[in-house]
Amino acid sequence: MLIRAGYNLTYDCPQPVPMILMLSVHPSAEARLTAPQHIAFDPPVPARSYIDGFGNICHRITAPAGPFSIKALFDYKDTGTPDPVVPEARQIAIDDLPDDVLVYMMASRFCETELLQDEAWEECAAAPAGWARVQAVCDFVHRHITFGYEFARPSKTARNAYDERQGVCRDFAHLAITLCRCLNIPARYCTGYLGDIRLPPVDAPMDFSAWFEVFLEGPNGPAWHTFDARFNTPRIGRLVMARGRDASDVALVTSFGTTRGFTWFDVITDELDPPPHTTAA
Repeated sequence: MLIRAGYNLTYDCPQPVPMILMLSVHPSAEARLTAPQHIAFDPPVPARSYIDGFGNICHRITAPAGPFSIKALFDYKDTGTPDPVVPEARQIAIDDLPDDVLVYMMASRFCETELLQDEAWEECAAAPAGWARVQAVCDFVHRHITFGYEFARPSKTARNAYDERQGVCRDFAHLAITLCRCLNIPARYCTGYLGDIRLPPVDAPMDFSAWFEVFLEGPNGPAWHTFDARFNTPRIGRLVMARGRDASDVALVTSFGTTRGFTWFDVITDELDPPPHTTAA
């Protein structure tokens, strides 16, 4: 199946502002694109790309004073099947973890493992180690947090989300990641596209989404596996843009100066030519 995705982000800057953009599809997913990805700027500005320490594609620009738009539109291929479920995947002993995975075992800006150790073991440790324990984390977080855009706050941490029991997708991901790390399961934050493919229409504007991945030993060896504590069910059409320790590593736009924020924010993720007689999953 083909999915059309993209965005139109418009800023209003009182003066020129240097920015770092993390809006491209992750290199690991580029093979799914039907054509090379391209970001358009209006008015046009020069851009220089680089790969950050987590393997994400970044662009450096200087936004001009006044209205400034950042746009992209592209198609990508998807199998049309939900996220894989691998219940036999087992937890890997810390001594056997690859060196580059250890960073996803540690506390980070929004994932304060030192503040949620007791809660993690109390709420989720009864489940068998491995896939079942990660699923227990997702089940707990899904029940514990109420979703609502009005609950969004850029400074909210996993501990805040646990205490307030409210948040958006990034808060679900942060709390789940933190609980997994407390249980000695490497977990990393992901952001990207996730439309309501093969689901009933949702009366809410489309947005980028956040989920997480954990490192487990599956039937084909050690690998990262996708989990989503907000929806807590396998979904179709997920496309990753960036990965990191938490949301601070994968900010869509980092501005080095004052802006008036978004004056327009539009994200699309739509299936092209869906099959006839599709039923809701």
